[in-house]
Amino acid sequence: MKADFFKYQAQTTPHPLAMTISHAEGSYIYDTNNKAYLDFVAGVSACSLGHKHPKILNAVKNQLDRYLHVMVYGEYIQEPAVELSKLLASHLPEHLEKTYLTNSGTEAIEGALKLARRVTGRSQIVAANHAYHGNTMGAMSVMGYEDRKRAFRPLIPDVAFIGFNRFDDLKTITTKTAAVILETIQGGAGFIEPKEGYLESVRKRCTEVGALLILDEIQPGFGRTGKLFGFEHYNCEPDILVTGKGLGGGMPIGAFTSSAHYMDQLQDQPKLGHITTFGGHPVIAAAALATVKEITESQLMTQVIEKEQLIRKHLQHPLITEIRGRGLMLAAFTNSPDLTNEVILTCQDEGLILFWLLFEPRAIRITPPLTISNEEIIKGCQIITRVLDSVSA
Repeated sequence: MKADFFKYQAQTTPHPLAMTISHAEGSYIYDTNNKAYLDFVAGVSACSLGHKHPKILNAVKNQLDRYLHVMVYGEYIQEPAVELSKLLASHLPEHLEKTYLTNSGTEAIEGALKLARRVTGRSQIVAANHAYHGNTMGAMSVMGYEDRKRAFRPLIPDVAFIGFNRFDDLKTITTKTAAVILETIQGGAGFIEPKEGYLESVRKRCTEVGALLILDEIQPGFGRTGKLFGFEHYNCEPDILVTGKGLGGGMPIGAFTSSAHYMDQLQDQPKLGHITTFGGHPVIAAAALATVKEITESQLMTQVIEKEQLIRKHLQHPLITEIRGRGLMLAAFTNSPDLTNEVILTCQDEGLILFWLLFEPRAIRITPPLTISNEEIIKGCQIITRVLDSVSA
């Protein structure tokens, strides 16, 4: 299997972890030797309810018995997609009322950028340094990391960059700006939260010049920060909200949501302003519907803050310089990339799954499922501190 993996499946890095998976359940992933690995990553924040959650499985199985794909997005009325869109609207500010379902977060970013240009009639997009919004051409164009973009230029034109949390840079946003796109909490850069008043100031500036504000909640969304959406912490409402990852509960999905007035402009002039074959797929929409219902109807979001405090309490070590982030979107920092690499790889040998962040090599990603137990959190933290002890020794 491993030989075939390297021979036939395209790789994303020269050195993938290459663990051969047998099955997964709850907070654990098992390899083909039946070794259990406690999952502190959740598929990079995607498996909100862990692995094989019964409500997600039941929703998928029930939909499988009804129908799979029947028509391109937006033509037929399919209950799972309608109910999911309606449920999202019920948990969002009143003006965020219509949702376009896509296959991934990066496709949702593409749709949001197109919508902003269509609505405003302007072309400039303002994004943040060290931002990550996906890897398709439009999303890559608003990625604030040149080393990842250089090989693929030219990208889409008329993109300007500002410093995240730099109030003075807001003057870059002008009457030529179609949209400002920001991660509510910067992910790849190191789980950097907005400073007090920063997102409010961005919101105010956008309103003043007639630009739209796009907030990327692909990582913070769906309970990971202790609220359903990260922007709820910062007194700032976007014009366009982009979601993905945790929405699907382990299934591939993305979405962008805005007002009916804005979203309806994708219908005409030109018609089919954004199209997708498999967006809103009934099986995936059913899984997402079950995921959102469980997150909003249970005590999981309340428990997220308690679990964050538990991680911070049990992950104290001289080699950990700080822990950034909020809720179960955390990054533990060491003082060197080499040490971070050693910790992540050694912890996997010890039965704990950790991962890296895209642009911050000192950071250890800690984004477990929202359903992880307190006992499992303590167990994972003990593995990390034990590994750090062995390194320091």
